[in-house]
Amino acid sequence: MEYRQLGRSGLRVSVLTMGTMTFGGRGNFSNVGNTDAETATRQVDLCLDAGVNLIDTANVYSGGLSEEIVGQVMRGRWDRALIATKARMPMGKGANDAGLSRHHLVRECEASLRRLGTDHIDLYQVHEWDGLTPLEETLAALDDLVRAGKIRYLGASNYSGWHLMKALATAERHGLNRFVSQQIYYSLQAREAEYELVPIALDQGLGVLVWSPLAGGLLSGKYRRGQQAPQGSRHLSDWDEPPVRDEDKLYDTIEELVAVAEARDASPAQVALAYLLGKPAVTSVVIGARTEEQLADNLGAATLRLSEEDRRRLDEVSAPPLLYPYWHQAKTASDRLGPADLSLLGPHL
Repeated sequence: MEYRQLGRSGLRVSVLTMGTMTFGGRGNFSNVGNTDAETATRQVDLCLDAGVNLIDTANVYSGGLSEEIVGQVMRGRWDRALIATKARMPMGKGANDAGLSRHHLVRECEASLRRLGTDHIDLYQVHEWDGLTPLEETLAALDDLVRAGKIRYLGASNYSGWHLMKALATAERHGLNRFVSQQIYYSLQAREAEYELVPIALDQGLGVLVWSPLAGGLLSGKYRRGQQAPQGSRHLSDWDEPPVRDEDKLYDTIEELVAVAEARDASPAQVALAYLLGKPAVTSVVIGARTEEQLADNLGAATLRLSEEDRRRLDEVSAPPLLYPYWHQAKTASDRLGPADLSLLGPHL
């Protein structure tokens, strides 16, 4: 297993992170999975034995049940893994049961610690933007939790480019702990993160954790043009993350992905994961599976190395269009572009 530095922090994390959104299966999360504690124990053992050292969860996953199962499974062996969790989403029907207010963050951090059965959270991530709470309040509350020893590092998730830069600037201006990472959706099915979020990570020294790197299973090789989707598919349920905006492009990408996988004697899922691990700024991809067989297959991506030709084929078939102002920059500013700019514009010059 390879380990990479998480942004500018001193923390080293495995290139594969264990995701636990399938743990519990309570409420709408039953559309994703319903892994019980016994099965979760086997899956965690599989990941730990493979060298995975980061487990990712969130308070909202199955209404806290995912955290409870993680805590049960990891009891007595927290020295073997780091824990990342999140807060922001609604955890009740009250007026203050959601958001990034000091009230909600402190309460939810304490609740997560109780469910996990640990005295600290290694990476505490704000799960989504809150446009109603002042950033100064959110970041000061997080800073207090770090200083109290309840949190080690801070991260953001699902922020836009301007949200992220505003948060980093606010933290710097007030001398507060800043985010060391962002957790984002990024896959061969949708590479919009390359417009702003990847360049920001490179420029600002942020680690990148990738959620749903297989596009909710779309890149597993089980979805093919003209064929019926597999039984039990989450994309035939009420779960619509991620959305599919261009089916033809998706299937073109899948066909190229399958071809590369066959040539490499690997699974399409392994190729899709290895592709992301070779992209700029990506620190770790979050893998989660309904079955041990799927999880074991995903773990194989840690040792798969794609050739430059493999990457070129996958890059071309999945390339996002250059939106404004990027096409204009490619035409008129190519003489003075930095490394962050070139992560997007380089292939177009």
